[in-house]
Amino acid sequence: MRKYVIMGVQGSGKGTQAALLADDLDLVQISVGDQMRWHVQHHTKMGAQVRRVMAAGELIDDELVASVVSDRLAMHDWNFGFILDGFPRNRRQAEFFLESYDIDGVIHLDLPDSEVRRRVLARRLCGRCGMDYNLIAHRPRDEGRCDVCGGELLSLEDDTEHALAARLRDYYAKTDPVLDLFRRKEFVATVDARPDRDAVQQDIRRQLGLPDYQPGHTDTT
Repeated sequence: MRKYVIMGVQGSGKGTQAALLADDLDLVQISVGDQMRWHVQHHTKMGAQVRRVMAAGELIDDELVASVVSDRLAMHDWNFGFILDGFPRNRRQAEFFLESYDIDGVIHLDLPDSEVRRRVLARRLCGRCGMDYNLIAHRPRDEGRCDVCGGELLSLEDDTEHALAARLRDYYAKTDPVLDLFRRKEFVATVDARPDRDAVQQDIRRQLGLPDYQPGHTDTT
């Protein structure tokens, strides 16, 4: 059984890299953001708490995030292990997590701020159907128009230089202590997230001692 945590700043490709590992190694990919959205969409008690916090314009507190993660991991559907994306976000959450789980490695996707800005500010969202685009990696066929429904592509409201700078400061303030804690207790693989997707995946596997990545051949059964 393999248990991993993947960490990285916005735009570093955490979801993509986690999915590649999960598909190839039969791991369950657990994204805290996805779990929050699931609870909201399914009108659970936890989802009601999340909605109240978001409606008030407040940050979701450590206890609620920890509850969402505990609830998901308690399902024990991860027979071959899991890869956790989006948790822990601060030292308190990391300490909680390490009390309950032995993990095999922490993947830290390292991306310079200049590249974060380039990637994040290139994001676009269809105003009609919600399809995601990125003007660097996933350009629409027609400039400014969604390939699916033809709707107008818009920048996200909080994807501005000012908002991104604030998010980066918050990220480093919370994440650096987490990485310091993990480095003392677990193996941290710091991977340059600038190369293409396949090269990053291969570096992750090399550092973790996993089988080489074979693009297009993710089925190990």
